[in-house]
Amino acid sequence: MKIRKELWFGFALMAIILVFVVIYTPWAGFVDGHLDRKDLGALGLLMLALIVVAIMLGFPTAFTLMGMGVFFGWLAYWSVNPALATQQILDLMVQRAYSVMSNDVLIAVPLFVFMGYLVERANLIEMLFKSLHLSMARLPGALAVATIVTCAIFATATGIVGAVVTLMGLLALPAMLRAGYNVKLAAGSITAGGCLGILIPPSVLLIVYGATAGVSVVKLYAGAFFPGLMLAGLYIGYVIILTKWKPHLAPALSASERQVPLPPLAQTLSARSSNALAGLIGGLRDPALPRGKVGSQLLVSLLPAIAISALLMSMYGAATAPTAAVDTTGLEQAGGSYSFSSDQAGEPGGLQAPQEAGGLQEPPQEGGALQEPPTEAGMVKEPPAGAVSESAPAPTAGDAAQQPPEAVADRAPAPTWFWVVFALGLSSVLLISWLMNWQRLEIFKMLLASFFPLAVMIMAVLGSIVFGLATPTEAAAVGALGGLVLAGFYRYSAARQRAAGGAAVMATVKDLGGIIKESSFLTAKTSAMVCWLFVGSSIFSASFALLGGQDIVEQWVLSLGLTPFQFMVLAQFIIFILGWPLEWTEIIVIFMPIFIPLLPKFGVDPLFFGLLVALNLQTAFLSPPVAMAAFYLKGVSPPHVTLNQIFLGMMPFMGIQVIALVLLYTFPGIGLWLPELPYK
Repeated sequence: MKIRKELWFGFALMAIILVFVVIYTPWAGFVDGHLDRKDLGALGLLMLALIVVAIMLGFPTAFTLMGMGVFFGWLAYWSVNPALATQQILDLMVQRAYSVMSNDVLIAVPLFVFMGYLVERANLIEMLFKSLHLSMARLPGALAVATIVTCAIFATATGIVGAVVTLMGLLALPAMLRAGYNVKLAAGSITAGGCLGILIPPSVLLIVYGATAGVSVVKLYAGAFFPGLMLAGLYIGYVIILTKWKPHLAPALSASERQVPLPPLAQTLSARSSNALAGLIGGLRDPALPRGKVGSQLLVSLLPAIAISALLMSMYGAATAPTAAVDTTGLEQAGGSYSFSSDQAGEPGGLQAPQEAGGLQEPPQEGGALQEPPTEAGMVKEPPAGAVSESAPAPTAGDAAQQPPEAVADRAPAPTWFWVVFALGLSSVLLISWLMNWQRLEIFKMLLASFFPLAVMIMAVLGSIVFGLATPTEAAAVGALGGLVLAGFYRYSAARQRAAGGAAVMATVKDLGGIIKESSFLTAKTSAMVCWLFVGSSIFSASFALLGGQDIVEQWVLSLGLTPFQFMVLAQFIIFILGWPLEWTEIIVIFMPIFIPLLPKFGVDPLFFGLLVALNLQTAFLSPPVAMAAFYLKGVSPPHVTLNQIFLGMMPFMGIQVIALVLLYTFPGIGLWLPELPYK
């Protein structure tokens, strides 16, 4: 039987690892029953190698981590005290499992996953993809561009890579193949766009990294937002340039495929004017037409102008806001020339030393307690007129009458950049109004119906997290509720097309019940996988530290004399190579506890390191032989689309990921500007 190249690669890699295991295992320590510190460190490295081999052989990651951790941890305890080894390793298991159970950050995982599964089953992505590819029909490679944009938008709502790749494989791949697209380009666009869910919030990977490294998930979400958009933009730029250079890879859509069927009202008004705004304004004066429907359509067509106007008004308010003046009247500079009267100090000109040594003295008291000021007939005596400070004279009635009312601060003049933006906004409004024909109006309505509700939910979830209005757990709960509402709304819209009234409501309730049941089951399955991974990783990391493996790795890295730049290159290269045989979950829970303690040694910010890792771990889904995105797509693609074609289609996008990694490292503000914005 002929063995495929991917299997040869995997078997060769496992053989190399096993050879090192056989050579460097401290067999003498086992024979004489004594394992010294050096032998234990070697065992730690062997444990790390064996876990990679076991995962590549297909063993469950979480339970393999636990099994390896318990066995090698027992060896570490046994080398010190064989009588207590069993009790100590069982105590370690309980402590590590409890630490995972008490981690509040992980509560957000099932809620975000539940939100993703609900949105996935709301039948929203089909309408979104169709409206996007119609709106981008004139771009080179329009279907591939629309696929990447749809994946990026859907990634912010789900964060589930397998779901996005599978759905886009069912929707976009047949459409691109029918249009004559190159199989490699189509497969690469779907797999690369689907993997954006690893990086773009709400990403489960960022939650797992934050819990592992002790980094704020809020800052991770804020920091990953712009790198995710940058990577999506690089993908789109590559597709446009490639298809412009080689048009045969992505033939343009025909005129008939760009057409959208017009409703009866639009057909009637289109006979009067080809411009939708002019036709709707003229339709308001026609008593034969329903004014309510015409007015609502006119309002929809004016929404871009209204949105741009609202944005310009808010920018004008922020640009011309008066500078708040701070009143410092009556304040004295610290250490200023305040003098005491002659009865308070021996000499004028400053504070005097206390008359008695020994430190600060208690104020003079009578009866050992604070005394009331002297009074006459129960009233506090007024201070003499001369006691009032000359710098702050007492106001009189005449002075009060002469004082003008508090002046309102004048607004600052609008800066030059605002007028430039205003001119651009006004030009955009005029251009949109001129180009708004009836076809574009229908496409815009499709975008509103599919994208606007999703955008509101995304902004509510991510905006509340980034700007500190809610914790990730609270925002995830709101997102889960929003996903439920979206699923119900779109299911009801679909039911209204089949039935009306109570029948549509009953069909919606039935469909929604099935969606909630299925989503809850999948959420429990995914959340259990993540939590068991954390338990196994925690036990594995503890055993690795007990064996001294962390110390050996740290001493080896420090002995190389690397600069911070060289360390970052080495770390990212190791993660890139690990992405070939392993998934991101194994890399985060196994290898991040090894890298994190090294970051302070080189002055690397764990937040910035986490953003680089999240961007780098896109390769875990795009690099063979364990490129899960390729297998997700192969499972729903036609038989003539081979796995090798999918792999070859992913390679250029892997190169783009490396470019994005270099850009993020060269310009760290791409990822670090937004996390600091709410705290300035």
